[in-house]
Amino acid sequence: MNKIVVGALVLCGFTASSAQAALIDRGGGLIYDTVLNITWLQDANYAATQYVSSGGAFGDADGRMDWQDARSWAFNLVINVGGVVYDNWRLPTVGPIGTTFNYGFSNNGTTDSGYGNTSPNSELAYMFYVNLGNLGLCTPNNSDPTECKPQSGWGLANTGPFTNLQSGDYWSGKDYAPSFGDAWYFRTAEGRQDSDPISEEFHGWAVRDGDVAIPPVPLPAAAWLLLSGLAGLGFLGRRRKH
Repeated sequence: MNKIVVGALVLCGFTASSAQAALIDRGGGLIYDTVLNITWLQDANYAATQYVSSGGAFGDADGRMDWQDARSWAFNLVINVGGVVYDNWRLPTVGPIGTTFNYGFSNNGTTDSGYGNTSPNSELAYMFYVNLGNLGLCTPNNSDPTECKPQSGWGLANTGPFTNLQSGDYWSGKDYAPSFGDAWYFRTAEGRQDSDPISEEFHGWAVRDGDVAIPPVPLPAAAWLLLSGLAGLGFLGRRRKH
């Protein structure tokens, strides 16, 4: 391939990838996470919104549900965007930082329970710490994992492109193996990931695997002209060879 063509393609690819953010607004109340490859509801308390819009027929008045109800709510959720129906929703999952779960508690992100967990295996924690750039209650580089040193500016200071993101507790879809009847949750008020009995009432935030890509992003006119020119160069190159 012509060196000029190769160079232009590389430049286009670099520009596109470097400009791409971790969270992309797909429209219709859907936000795509490019790192986790999941789509989040933009309304982080949609169960409460449903309740109001349906006159109490669906959802929950304050969006808080026990774990079983939260899972059922997400599983049965159907979102219609411009006539396109999206189902297969779920609650965010929790996975181990390492190869297996470490159920100990730490204040510096070295265990799966506690503060400072920035692993993409925990979708809620990754959203809080990495995508939104919030700070946990405890200093993450604290050398003593048993001692919590409150840091300035901790809490849900940044909500990003989301609406109704509550400063409280959100259920994950993962049960807590060491204790039957418990499940993982994430506390956005202070950046804490832990477990609680499934009978507790927490918020639910629905996610969906993959990218809904709504609406399809059209190429700018300049990009179309560039690609057309590159295609023309390639055509001329092939004709000269023949």
